[in-house]
Amino acid sequence: MFVVRNVFQAKPGKAGALADKFKAAKPIIEEEFCAPGSMRILTDVSAGFWTVVIEAQVDDLGAYLGFAQSVAKNEKLSEVMAGYMDLVDSGYREIFKVH
Repeated sequence: MFVVRNVFQAKPGKAGALADKFKAAKPIIEEEFCAPGSMRILTDVSAGFWTVVIEAQVDDLGAYLGFAQSVAKNEKLSEVMAGYMDLVDSGYREIFKVH
């Protein structure tokens, strides 16, 4: 099993709007690549201001990477996430193996 974290630095004051987009996308994302209930949306309390983290547990890293490449082809997800990059300054991905 793996834990995947996508860490986004939102533009000032936009973390809430970005988190809302991910909340709306959560059911679609869980249906596609991770178990229902395994995705979490985190916002900063003491990290850098306006940080939003999307964390999910995945059994198959290859399936996750395939999903990541197919996101643009998913019409429902594209509709829900439209304009999200307007809310983001930067980001990165962390992948951890669970032992």
